[in-house]
Amino acid sequence: MKVYTIIGGVNGTGKSSLTGVLRTQLKNLGRIIDVDKITAEYGLTPIEGGREALRRIRECLDKNVCFTQETTLSGHRTEKTAAEAREKGYSVRLFYVGLDSPEECLARIENRVRHGGHDIPEPDVLRRFAGRWEALAKVLPYCDEARFFDNDNGFAEVAEYLNGELVLKGDRRPAWILELAEYLGR
Repeated sequence: MKVYTIIGGVNGTGKSSLTGVLRTQLKNLGRIIDVDKITAEYGLTPIEGGREALRRIRECLDKNVCFTQETTLSGHRTEKTAAEAREKGYSVRLFYVGLDSPEECLARIENRVRHGGHDIPEPDVLRRFAGRWEALAKVLPYCDEARFFDNDNGFAEVAEYLNGELVLKGDRRPAWILELAEYLGR
């Protein structure tokens, strides 16, 4: 089966780290497309890295192969990719990583930069954090599976989206998952 996997979350939540964890658990992640790694690896500008990521996504869709995309879900591209993937017979799944505040995201980005990683401008992080539920709600209808992980202290699965409803899991209830539940009209 062809699978399009979306690893979503605001900058600094731990998307790349979750991808690393999932690589050890899942066999069908296929080609992993991370615009930040592409940009750094080839010395591209963020715009050029984005174009290269889009080219790789197009190539995967055209060749009908499994692929994984790390994304903040901002903009409309992931929604369009998910819709096209569904039309082409892909199963679409989402693994979303959350944190309670933009300050946590910014602190993690600052730590990443101290260790040689890439920076993200604060206004971009704040904008993406403020619009995260709207962006997520646009992609969910295309997902055959959606699982939500809190990354306050390691990845803990806190919810899944089943039959149009967010179902909370376990005893951990971070503020962000409760906010999402309210946003989705639970």
